[in-house]
Amino acid sequence: MFTGLIRELATVKSMENDFLTLSAEYKPNIGDSIAINGACLTVVKLGSGEFTVELSAETKSLLAVENLKGNVHMEPAMRLSDRLEGHIVQGHVDTVGTITNISKSEKAYDFFIEVPEKFIKFIIPKGSITIDGVSLTVNSVENNSFRLTIIPHTMENTLFETYQVGSEVNIETDMFARYLYHMFGSKEKSVSWDTIEGIMARY
Repeated sequence: MFTGLIRELATVKSMENDFLTLSAEYKPNIGDSIAINGACLTVVKLGSGEFTVELSAETKSLLAVENLKGNVHMEPAMRLSDRLEGHIVQGHVDTVGTITNISKSEKAYDFFIEVPEKFIKFIIPKGSITIDGVSLTVNSVENNSFRLTIIPHTMENTLFETYQVGSEVNIETDMFARYLYHMFGSKEKSVSWDTIEGIMARY
């Protein structure tokens, strides 16, 4: 499990076949789980100032693999004693979204992201979402897109400042939204999304 709070920007040293090697100040151990751009990966090798994680074919098929270069978001798995300041993130990327518009206001930036229509049902206004491993709040939702408001601190300390219209990003929808939909949402309207949102607000 993760929180969606980025520990640091790691640097990609190489990407060969299924193995991604990175350098970072953080020093993991063999077998540790670590999120890279929001994907939970396992450390399989250590080097001098660097470490290597392995990506399965299934994992690569779900990610924006073209972003595994330069700097990437990195977060070690959380410990039970850690404060949960973001939201509960599994590191299981659901899909890749495309940034369709970036609008700058006086104090923030609005990012509009389009996703395959089948995933929009898991994205709820004022609910949580993870973009390339960053825990964020959804402001509004349309038919197949949603809007995020990114504050200057997030822009300055993540890769959001490098994103452009057309950039693809890894998306993990909210775990509770997925679970609740599978329990109730697919069963002939046995519960409304207003009810589901109320349930989620209690956590």
